[in-house]
Amino acid sequence: MQSTTGEQSPSKKPEVAEGIGEQKNRGKLIADATCVPADITYPTDLKILNQARKQTEKIIDILHKNRQESSDRKPRTYREIAKKDYLAVAKQRRPSRKQSRKAIKKQLQYIKRNLGHIDQLIEAGSPLSSLNKSQYKNLLVVTEVERQQQWMFENKKQSIEDRIVSITQPHIRPIVRGKAGTPVEFGAKLSASCVDGYVFLDRISWHNFNESGDLKAQVEAFKEFTGYYPESVHVDKIYRTRENRAWCKERGIRISGPPLGRPPLNVSPETHKQARVDERIRNSIEGKFGQGKRRFSLNRVMAKLANTALTAIAITFLVINLSAMLRQLFCAFLCQFPKPTPFLDSLIVKTYLWGRIGREKVIYQPA
Repeated sequence: MQSTTGEQSPSKKPEVAEGIGEQKNRGKLIADATCVPADITYPTDLKILNQARKQTEKIIDILHKNRQESSDRKPRTYREIAKKDYLAVAKQRRPSRKQSRKAIKKQLQYIKRNLGHIDQLIEAGSPLSSLNKSQYKNLLVVTEVERQQQWMFENKKQSIEDRIVSITQPHIRPIVRGKAGTPVEFGAKLSASCVDGYVFLDRISWHNFNESGDLKAQVEAFKEFTGYYPESVHVDKIYRTRENRAWCKERGIRISGPPLGRPPLNVSPETHKQARVDERIRNSIEGKFGQGKRRFSLNRVMAKLANTALTAIAITFLVINLSAMLRQLFCAFLCQFPKPTPFLDSLIVKTYLWGRIGREKVIYQPA
């Protein structure tokens, strides 16, 4: 028995070694995040309040038309005066802060008065069932907009949690990106990864989030898809946290970018060359985002509902991958044919040269 066990123990070691050898890291994972703007105008406090006021006026007209006692007088909304107050400031190129606050205060008063009239109409017997689904939704949104704007006006703040920037699309949130020209974008933020020319949509949300927290899930998804961890991960600076670096180091994954801490005085040519190669590799996912926004209308999502907008974004990434697959199939199809002989090319070059020589003889022939 002892001899048999002694013979079996060495035989198992090569199997374990082979199993470990099969788990070597292979491939490259590229990850990044971007914002997909929605089809809304640039929101300002005064513009949003003006839209909210118009919605309350429409709701008052509908409720008054469907009230039980038709002899009662319609509540006054002062819509013409409110419109003039709005245009007096909105038409100015650069209104002062004092003028803007005064105009916001007036619009808040108009909205508060209109909401009070709506409550009175409902108590008088005007049914809410006379409003359709969209109008009832707008009424709830206007109530929340009035609360948020009133709080910001009283506390002299420019931001609030879950701030509504569109009456018709209340799910949209401002996404602070910090880019030149567009520091704030309004739409859905998504986190994506690129593997072998194919881009995968890993996370999408209407709220702002830190994309560095998605790196572990993206690496695990890469392992589930391919069967092994990537050899290197190419990301920008926001992903290179201390936690992500330690997590990648435990799994033998090289993360792109310089190490944390003070940069060294002398950088070796190999390190400088590797950094340039990493940035060149990371450009592929930026190109995918640019392709989606230039060719596949990701620069402005025209869908109005939250679910339809998310579906349109997901379908766009599906079309991007299908176009990449079609390109690969077309290249494979062309590679089946033999390389054309350069006979025609040489013939064209010879004809051009002989014609050029003949023209020069005609031009420079002595009289």
